[in-house]
Amino acid sequence: MTTDPDIDNELHDDDDEEPAPEVVYVSFSAEINPHTTESLLAAMARCANQGVEEVHLLLSTPGGNVMHGINLYNMLRAMPFRLVTHNVGNVDSIGNAVFLAGELRVACPHSTFMFHGVGFDVVQGLRLEEKTLRERLASVLSDQERIGAIIEERTSLTPEQVAPLFTEAQTKDAAYAVSTGIVHEIRDVEIPEGGPVISLVFQR
Repeated sequence: MTTDPDIDNELHDDDDEEPAPEVVYVSFSAEINPHTTESLLAAMARCANQGVEEVHLLLSTPGGNVMHGINLYNMLRAMPFRLVTHNVGNVDSIGNAVFLAGELRVACPHSTFMFHGVGFDVVQGLRLEEKTLRERLASVLSDQERIGAIIEERTSLTPEQVAPLFTEAQTKDAAYAVSTGIVHEIRDVEIPEGGPVISLVFQR
């Protein structure tokens, strides 16, 4: 895998002098889009290439593009290190699928999870005929099915409990998350002194 050289420098300055740390913390607080997805995967690839044993993903996101969120879920699950995901604020929309990639999942006490149905933006002047509407609806339902399948596989929620999450926006607290298997623990993040932290910063 190839990675961003700036991320290489954050992990350690000199490959010949210092071995890679056993545990790395990666902070991601952004929308999920092509650029942020590539940057997060680059950071994770660097950790994998350096033999890091455990990565803590400190996640807060308003959601974003479904395709890129599913890509992140699958790639994070494929990484050779143990992935611990932390909800450090708000995990919304497709961000929930990304969060569920964690082998161990933790929520800060005041964090929340927001679920809603998949939608699409309409460009001004776009003409929507029956054929187009049917195609758009099929795409929306397909995306919801994929996200729903991930939620069912990674939590204790049943299909009957997952379905309503897409019919109206619902914000759930950490207590709900731990009771349904979305998270395994509720506790604050604790980064040890000197613990390597990769902070992904994006232009707003």
